[in-house]
Amino acid sequence: MDFRTELSAFLRSRRARLRPEDLGVRPFGGRRRVPGLRREELADLAGVSVDYYVRLEQGRTHNVSDTVLDAVARALRLDEAERAHLGHLTRALRHPASTPPAPQSVRTGVRVLLTALGEVPAYVLGRRLDILASNRSARALFTDFDALPPGQRNAAWLVFLDPAVRGLYPDREEWEETARGTVAALRMDLGRHSCDDRLCDLLGELSVRSEDFRALWAEHHVGAHCHGVERLRHPTAGELTLRRETLRLPDEGDQVLVTYAAEQGTPSHTALAALASPQRCGAGNATGLRRPERPTARTPKKTLSLNRSTV
Repeated sequence: MDFRTELSAFLRSRRARLRPEDLGVRPFGGRRRVPGLRREELADLAGVSVDYYVRLEQGRTHNVSDTVLDAVARALRLDEAERAHLGHLTRALRHPASTPPAPQSVRTGVRVLLTALGEVPAYVLGRRLDILASNRSARALFTDFDALPPGQRNAAWLVFLDPAVRGLYPDREEWEETARGTVAALRMDLGRHSCDDRLCDLLGELSVRSEDFRALWAEHHVGAHCHGVERLRHPTAGELTLRRETLRLPDEGDQVLVTYAAEQGTPSHTALAALASPQRCGAGNATGLRRPERPTARTPKKTLSLNRSTV
């Protein structure tokens, strides 16, 4: 992964969404060839020299301070997740990781909690959005994660490459909202774990096989796991409106618990309870559709570059 390219593209994308007139900045003269703030305007707004900002945007960050990063983040109107991502990228360049992250495991207490949640679908996400554990209700709602090859037990892989999971969303708009949040979370992971070869392999596969992923990745959205309303159309349970909550697990910085609950007394609550009953929970894909074959050959390393020319 070329983190200089990643940092440069991220900062350029954040500049492009801002207009000088919206920020009270005096525009520099001349015809504007690109949208958004120019480097000179951004540097002036952040209170740093143009040369200093250019070096930052080029990935030459060996002496950049947190004070400067904060000033640039304020000038670019970065939100909390974007500011954190900027810090992750600059640290990855200043202090490259030399060892891959440790293997992930889910502690016994969390697995007990998953079972105790009963009819509330729930699963645990780890780094790179790997699905580390799930309860019976989640497998009935989405797919039998435990029956999948390890490489496919991943929320991003399922959202972009599994037509059965994608088919749960009633229209393009609903799916795209989930897909955009998925990409934003992957990009956050990329900055936090700069030596994760499995994450780079996943990003490479998604970029090669999914045009939708390439388009969303090029937008450089960054975000943490979040809550919201999920509207699904299940082949047996019908239309479902569920409240998605994401809870970070204590002492497990890379793991979150994701739950999908329906409000009491609603048709969705009744349908979810029926779907989660033991009689309805068989093995295999809960949606009843055949999943795509995953190529057995390893994706060539040369396809894993994620700059704008290949994604």
